[in-house]
Amino acid sequence: MRAVKNWAGNIEYSTTRVLRPRSVDEAQELVAQESAMRPLGTRHAFNSIADTDGALVSTEQLDRVVDLSETSVTVEAGLRYGELSSALHEHGVAVANLASLPHISVGGAIATATHGSGVRNQSLAAAVSALELISADGSLHTLRRGDPDFDGAVVGLGALGLVARVTLDVVPAFELRQYVYEGLPDAALDESLDELLAGGYSVSVFTTWAGHTELWVKTIDELDPNEPRFGATAATRALNPVPGAAAENATAQLGERGPSYERLPHFRLGFTPSSGAELQSEYVVPRAHAAEAVQALRALASLVSPLLFISEIRAVAADTLWLSPFYERDSVAFHFTWKPLGPEVHAVLPQIEDALAPFGARPHWGKVFVRLDDVYPKLPAFRELRERLDPTGAFRNDFLARYGM
Repeated sequence: MRAVKNWAGNIEYSTTRVLRPRSVDEAQELVAQESAMRPLGTRHAFNSIADTDGALVSTEQLDRVVDLSETSVTVEAGLRYGELSSALHEHGVAVANLASLPHISVGGAIATATHGSGVRNQSLAAAVSALELISADGSLHTLRRGDPDFDGAVVGLGALGLVARVTLDVVPAFELRQYVYEGLPDAALDESLDELLAGGYSVSVFTTWAGHTELWVKTIDELDPNEPRFGATAATRALNPVPGAAAENATAQLGERGPSYERLPHFRLGFTPSSGAELQSEYVVPRAHAAEAVQALRALASLVSPLLFISEIRAVAADTLWLSPFYERDSVAFHFTWKPLGPEVHAVLPQIEDALAPFGARPHWGKVFVRLDDVYPKLPAFRELRERLDPTGAFRNDFLARYGM
C-alpha cells in the first residue's frame, strides 16, 4: 500500500492502516477494536505527534455541524475551520479568532494549541466549552468547561482518546480590513514591539531576520494608506507573506473590508497555503520578554535566514489550558517557516532553543522542535490524566514517550 505522509511530506507514518469512520457511532466501534492507534486530522503537524505503528483514525469524514446557537456551535472534530466559518457566517456568528490556515481541522488545531494573533485574542483551543472523547474501549465521555479534567483535556495531543465532537464559543459576525506595511525598521521591533503588536485586532510581523520585514494589520478601523506605521509604508499591491509567492493565495488586503473569516487567516481556503513543501517551528515566550527574544534571535540571523522562507511574530493572550504554550501568561510567538532542508534545520534548532531558553520558551506541539525543557508546569498533572483516561496506553506513541507522557 502507498505510504501515508503528512501534508508537508516530511513525515512518513509508520503504518498504512487508516480508518475513516463516517459517524461517531462508527468511530466508537472502530476504536474499540484497536489496541494501538492515533487520531489523524488534516495532517498539518510537522513532527511525529500523530505517528503510530497501529492504526491512524482519521476524522476527515467527521465534518458536520451538529448544533448552532447565538453563543455556541457544536461540530464534529474533522470539520475544517474554513468550512465552519462559512457556515457560521450564514447564521450571523463567527469564532473570535482563526489561525493562518483555514485548511486545518477543528480537532487537530485544538489538540495542539494552534492559534491566531492578537494581544486580546486567545488560542483556538480557548474557545472550547465542551468536548466529547472516545476512550480506547469505545465509550464516549463529555467534558465541559469547569469540570476538573477539562483544562487538561482540551490541548490533549491526541493522547487521551479520539475527540469526536467539540463545542466552541461564538460571537456576532464582524468585519475586518487588512493592511500590509513594507520596510519595517529593526528599530521598531527593538523599541516598539509591544505597541506594534497591539495595533490592531490581529497583527503579524513577517521577517527574514536579514533586512526584509513587513507588518500585517487586521483591524476593524479604516486606516489612512498614506500614513506610515512605525516607519513602514503601506503596500500599494497585494502581497503574500512568503516573499515571491503568488499574492492570489493570500487573503484580501489594501484595506478591503470583508468578513472576519476571510481576513483573519493569511491564506485562502481554495489555494495551497504557505509555500507548500516546507518545515515549521514555533516557540512561545512571555510577552514581557518578547523584545529580548527578538535580540537573541537577531544574533542568529546569519544561521537562520538562509534556511527560511519567512518568520512570523505574533501576540496571543493567556489561557488556563494545561498544555497550551499560553498557559497563564500573555505571550509572543516566534514562528519559522523553513525551506524543506531537514538536516540543516534540525542542526540550527538547538541554537534557537538555547537562545530562547532564558525566557522560558515553549515549543508548539505540532511543529518541529528538539527538546522540551521544564516549561509546561502542568505536564506532571497531564501525565496522570493520560494514565487515568488511557490506562492501556492505546493512544500513546514514541513522540509522547520521548517527552515524558
